[in-house]
Amino acid sequence: MAKFGIISDTHFATNDKNKSYYKLLNQLKETFEEVDEIIHAGDVCESFFLNDLENIAPVRCVRGESDKIPGLEPFINFEVGEYTLGIVHKKPENTEVFIKEHNIHILIFGHTHQPLIKGTPYNTLLINPGSPTKPIAPPPKKGFEKPIARPSVITLKIDNDNILSTFLINLKLR
Repeated sequence: MAKFGIISDTHFATNDKNKSYYKLLNQLKETFEEVDEIIHAGDVCESFFLNDLENIAPVRCVRGESDKIPGLEPFINFEVGEYTLGIVHKKPENTEVFIKEHNIHILIFGHTHQPLIKGTPYNTLLINPGSPTKPIAPPPKKGFEKPIARPSVITLKIDNDNILSTFLINLKLR
């Protein structure tokens, strides 16, 4: 079994280590307490946040367009059980072709600051954790209340029988 904490678009600058920063870090420690690994889908901005996440669990991170951290790649893929996971910051324009080229079963991305857990017609799960620091509300849907932008992360569990469980977790508003 493998359990992942998924986060993206934190956009921390050096002067952001304040009370709100540590409050968020404590929420993440609690939320990601039982994860085996944290996946950051880019736009970290400063490496100190990755170092702090490493104190919770090992971290895999891709480079977003705002990242200047040396060593971050724009795309990572790896296998867990029968699944190939791919991580990018921005979902490719031709997602179906990208997924087929890399044989991806689960594509994790960020960039939009809007959470998403969605299956596709080409049998791939798309996961976007939104943003815990700069959330954007999803577009409104007819017949529903206007959505509220909430700070969010996602957990993904792949059990020994290759059954997926994924949860969107709304964090406390800062």
